[in-house]
Amino acid sequence: MKLLAPFAAALALAATPALAQQSAPAPALPATPPKLVVVISVDQFSADLFAEYRSQFTSGFARLMTGAVFPAGYQSHAATETCPGHSTILTGDHPSRTGIIANDWTDFAAPRADKRVYCAEDESVPGTNSDHYTVSDKHLKVPTLGEWMKAADPQSRVVSVAGKDRAAVMMGGHKVDELWWWDGKAFVSYAGRTAPEAVTRINAATTARIAEAQPALDLPGFCKARSRAIPVSATRTVGDGRFARAAGDSKAFRISPEFDDAVLALGAKLATDMKLGQQGHTDLLILGASATDYVGHTYGTEGSEMCLQLFSLDQTLGRLFDALDRTGVDYQVVLTADHGGHDLPERHREHGAPTEQRITADVTTTNISRALAGKLGLTGQVLVGGPSGDVYVSPAVPQAKRAAVLAEAVKLYAANPQVQAVFTRAQIEATPIVHTPPETWTLLERARASYTPERSGDLVVALKPRVTPILDPGTGNVATHGSFWDYDRRVPILFWRKGMTGFEQPLSVETVDIAPTLAALIKVPVPVEIDGRCLDIDAGAGDSCK
Repeated sequence: MKLLAPFAAALALAATPALAQQSAPAPALPATPPKLVVVISVDQFSADLFAEYRSQFTSGFARLMTGAVFPAGYQSHAATETCPGHSTILTGDHPSRTGIIANDWTDFAAPRADKRVYCAEDESVPGTNSDHYTVSDKHLKVPTLGEWMKAADPQSRVVSVAGKDRAAVMMGGHKVDELWWWDGKAFVSYAGRTAPEAVTRINAATTARIAEAQPALDLPGFCKARSRAIPVSATRTVGDGRFARAAGDSKAFRISPEFDDAVLALGAKLATDMKLGQQGHTDLLILGASATDYVGHTYGTEGSEMCLQLFSLDQTLGRLFDALDRTGVDYQVVLTADHGGHDLPERHREHGAPTEQRITADVTTTNISRALAGKLGLTGQVLVGGPSGDVYVSPAVPQAKRAAVLAEAVKLYAANPQVQAVFTRAQIEATPIVHTPPETWTLLERARASYTPERSGDLVVALKPRVTPILDPGTGNVATHGSFWDYDRRVPILFWRKGMTGFEQPLSVETVDIAPTLAALIKVPVPVEIDGRCLDIDAGAGDSCK
């Protein structure tokens, strides 16, 4: 079978001798704290995908499934996007505390013509805009697990590597020893940072890989039934691709299993070169695997493409764990996701979900804004943002007209057949933060968990379930996430450590619970008030939170 050629050989990850395997698991967690914590976020890896494919995993995921399995983890907030989701994983906080309310938001006071602000940028840098920006951690308002660790032991090291800058920054936080992300051509970092030898080698390896054509991957047997072309426009189909790539196509490289292989290989090489966990201090290795998200957006969450992506990622995770095993370090792994995802409506309708639909033009912000202008005698763009999530009243609207604009906008959105709810700033601010099981939260409570007054919209719009906010799938994305609904909120959370006794807990937990759980394992105090709680992952009578 023609499989993905891994980067492991290029990076010489197999240079150290393998450890002997334990003959049987211990009855409880090991008594001493782990020396290395490995946090992996698989972008857009929903609980639905985990449930669908878990019986097919044989390598890295299979190892993790022998640990503590929480199949009903929640990114509890409404803004189920990449940046907010990653901001919850290692802070213990919802976006209402982290300040990361979306991938981008509107700031009419931004010191440039472009008032859209990207979550991981410094918009004050001259000559930048939200598409061509300077990466920064300035918008993350709270400390991360790595910062807690450094406060407790300044010699702890934090390494963050991801396919997306926002994933690396939001999980790494404000104090990192190494922080690297893919910029479309190479792994890069903040200006002035010297690339270690591992980065130089992986960049050379990826350049060489992209320069070569990638033949189509063979389909495992369980993927063949999922391989079927689905028309999404008059000229485009998805669903039966196998990641064949022309030489030099860096965009196709990113939207493929090759991309995650490069990210995890770099993480493994940095861990071995820096001897993470081997110098008497507990270290943190953070890895953001982004390809599942790119595949989900481009081809949908079903089809041969996603099947091949997850099959390949399982093997890539296995190679990562094998490399870490060879270092002899006692390491703790947690794997989760920043959000879920929803398949394209065209395939859903063929698979017994006839109510699936795309947004229509009348729910777009442009058309809602045009209707408001006509009704209230205004000119220009009245609303900014949307079509779902945060919507802002333009500062060009006279102050005397703002209340009328908000009132009429609420009426227009509420009357639209594709809108479930529309909330005003006042409604959201009057809603208390809750700490009840996340599946029971009202839509307002979900919106409140994503809200900060200085960044959030004047209105927050929730589309109805199974309405995909992509008007034209003929080019670009065919499927997405970002809704209030559980297919975007639910993600798996998997903890594994050699010697631990595994168990499965089907009840809901939250991604904000990950950071305090890890802090308890490594005996690091949580120095601030947080939203999350520690999860006891000792399967026996012991309590890993004590």
